Amino acid sequence: MPPRRPGPVAALPLRRAAVGGHTVHLVHPGALAPQVHRTLAEALPEGVGLTVLDLSAVPEYGEAALTGGRAETTVEALADWAAGLTSHQFSLVGWSFGGVVAQAMVERLPADRRPERLVLLDSIAPTEEYQQPDEALEPPLLLGWFAMYLGAKRGRPVPLDPAALLGCGVDDGLPLVLDAATASGALLPDTPLPGLRKLYDTYVDGLLRNNRLTAPYRPKSSSVPLVLVKAERSLIPEDPTLGWQPLAPHGLSLAVAPGDHYTMLTRPDAAQAIARLVHPV
Repeated sequence: MPPRRPGPVAALPLRRAAVGGHTVHLVHPGALAPQVHRTLAEALPEGVGLTVLDLSAVPEYGEAALTGGRAETTVEALADWAAGLTSHQFSLVGWSFGGVVAQAMVERLPADRRPERLVLLDSIAPTEEYQQPDEALEPPLLLGWFAMYLGAKRGRPVPLDPAALLGCGVDDGLPLVLDAATASGALLPDTPLPGLRKLYDTYVDGLLRNNRLTAPYRPKSSSVPLVLVKAERSLIPEDPTLGWQPLAPHGLSLAVAPGDHYTMLTRPDAAQAIARLVHPV
């Protein structure tokens, strides 16, 4: 029998801190491999470490993207799991849904263990404005996000005009994504549509899982300042704060990073901008 593939590592150190040094903990919700944050690790100052807390290592969370998008866990349980992996001297970052978990994590930590600030990477707030039913995630929106994700996963951008997807369902929109992906070199010309449909369904189940976890969650206001780093091509481009303002009584700082929701994690120019906010010199 072939050897069993190891599962995700709960706390993956991409760069170890110097003795007595500072570690950045980054809450990662999956979709892309946690190694995508290596670019940020390399951009941090000498002696500063980066450890990725990969939510996919929680079976109830990770497996839900493969089994219909219903996770037998909660935001609070994920926050407690992540908090148990942190050291006493750390900065905290959360990407995408990882930002929701990171913000919950801060509020569940004792006051003397909370970081000075929380940096959110293109994370959508778990506020009523964005607690939407599954039906609100319509195919034109999801197909556009999927094209971004596919481009990041394959290392080749998949340019696709959102206007081309207006009014499309999955059956007529996914061939447009396939055409754009093969034209850009992200996929081979003979890539079968059913194979792409399987990848799309898994991607959407991951989004639905996060949406369903957020829907019943009632966040506390942040006890630390928030820093939101929004991608130039964010998932929700029209909202500069992605809904975080009501949860930020101690301040919300805004910044923009080059790239889209996914490529902001691997672009060196984005990593340099994020590193200065994560660990100011």
